[in-house]
Amino acid sequence: MPTPRRDSLAFTVVVTVLVAVGALAMLAILALSGAPRIMFLATLLAAVPVGPLVASYLWLDRYEPEPKRLLAYALLWGAFVATVAAILVGGVGGMVVGFTDNQSLAIVAPVTEEASKGLFLLLLLWWRRAELDGILDGIVYAGMVGIGFAFTENILYLAAAYDGTDGQAPGGIAGVTTLFVIRCLLSPFAHPLFTTFTGIGIGIAVTTRTPTLRWLAPIGGYCLAVLAHGLWNGSTIFGVASFAGVYLVLMLPALVGVIWLGVWMRRSERTMLTAALQDASHRGLIPATDIGWVVDLRARRAARQHAQQYGGPGAVAAMKDYQQAAIELGFLHHRLLRGTAPADYQLRGQDYLARINAVRPSIAFPGQVVPTR
Repeated sequence: MPTPRRDSLAFTVVVTVLVAVGALAMLAILALSGAPRIMFLATLLAAVPVGPLVASYLWLDRYEPEPKRLLAYALLWGAFVATVAAILVGGVGGMVVGFTDNQSLAIVAPVTEEASKGLFLLLLLWWRRAELDGILDGIVYAGMVGIGFAFTENILYLAAAYDGTDGQAPGGIAGVTTLFVIRCLLSPFAHPLFTTFTGIGIGIAVTTRTPTLRWLAPIGGYCLAVLAHGLWNGSTIFGVASFAGVYLVLMLPALVGVIWLGVWMRRSERTMLTAALQDASHRGLIPATDIGWVVDLRARRAARQHAQQYGGPGAVAAMKDYQQAAIELGFLHHRLLRGTAPADYQLRGQDYLARINAVRPSIAFPGQVVPTR
C-alpha cells in the first residue's frame, strides 16, 4: 500500500475530530427537537432515499473507485459537520444582521450551506489532491456530502412537520407525509445537485493547465451552487406554482444535464485509461496483455471470478489489488502526460509499480496459466 503521508494524516485527524464534534452537537439538537418516537420516525423516513442515491454515485465511480473511507467521510461531513456549521453560522448571522425569514431562506441558507458542504471538497483539494483525478471524482464526493447533508436536514424538517412548527405543513401524520413526498420522493437529489456544481469546479481545477482557471473554477462552481440553491429555496416563498415552475424549468433540466455529464465522463474514463495504460505499456511499466482486464468492467469481474475458481479468497484479493494498482497507475500516468501530475507523482508511481510487480507473478487472467503455489 502507498506510504502514509503527513498531509493524509492531517486530513484524517481534522475531519475525524470535526465529524465527532459535529455528531455530538447534532445529537444534542435532535434530542431537543422532538420526542424520541417522532425523531425515530423522521430518521427512518429520511433514510429512504439515501440508499438509492449512494448506489447511483457508486455506479458512476466504478472505473476508478474512490477509497471507501473517504466516501464515508464525505457522507459523515455532510450529515454532521456541514449541517451544524450551517445552523450555527446561519443562526448567528441572522441574529447579528437581522435577516427576515424569507431572506434567510433564499440568501443566507444557500450561502452558508453550500460553503459548509464545499469545505470538505476544499480540504480534499488541499490535503488529498492526489485522490482527485477529474470532474467525475468531484461529482462523486460532492454528491456524497450532499446526501449526508440532506439526510440530517430531512430529519429536522420531518420532525418539525409532525409538530406543526415549520409554518407550512398541517402537522401530524399529514404534515410528515406531505413533506416526505416533497423532500424524499420528488426532490431527494436537491442537495447533492447543488453541491455538484462545486464538485465540478474542483474537478476542473485539478485537470486544467491554466493557472487562472484553477482558482476561478472552484469559485465559479460554488457561485452556481449558491444560485441554484437560492432559486430553489426562493421558489417556495411564492407558492406552489412558483415551486413547480422552478422544479420543472430549472431543477429537472439541471439534474438531467448533470446525469448526462456524469455518464459521459464515466464512459470517457475508459478511453482515457486505455490510452494511458497503453503508453505505460510502451514504457515497460505494465504488460500490454493485461490492459483489457483492467479497463473493461465485465473483464474485471471475469478475472476476479477466474481468480476465485483457481485460488479462492486470497487469489481474489490479489487480483483486486493488482487491478486497483493498475487503475491508479493509469490515472496518474494520464495526469503526467497532460502536465497536471501531483508534486509527489514519482513516489506514488513507485508505490503503484511496487504493488503491481509484487502481485503480478501470483495471478492469472482467464486463458493464462495458473501460477503454481
